[in-house]
Amino acid sequence: QVQLMESGGGSVQPGGSLTLSCVASPNIKDAGCMGWFRQVPNKQRQGVAAIDTAGVTNYADSVKGRFTISRDNARNTLYLQMNSLKPEDTNIYYCAADSGCRVPRSLISGIWYENWGQGTQVTVSS
Repeated sequence: QVQLMESGGGSVQPGGSLTLSCVASPNIKDAGCMGWFRQVPNKQRQGVAAIDTAGVTNYADSVKGRFTISRDNARNTLYLQMNSLKPEDTNIYYCAADSGCRVPRSLISGIWYENWGQGTQVTVSS
């Protein structure tokens, strides 16, 4: 069982930047393929970005060109660099792990993402 812990959320003005981190324990290699999601009211969590074990990435159209997902195996950490933030990016952001890489780079919060963090709040407001 992989445990995930997010950090780095906060409040920023529109146009600002934040970097989210997700530490995987005991080892990010055990986490397999990973992704960042955000909560949509009354719907499943919405995929923002995903990355496989080779570093190949996938992004939701709404964040392409603004967000970058990356992983540092030496630090057991998944990152989400968020630039040019908009008020509509306000949400709780969760990292998730598909340890078997059953659906690599998936932006759908299906059952293959069996491990989730507790979430970190991002607020974009002037």
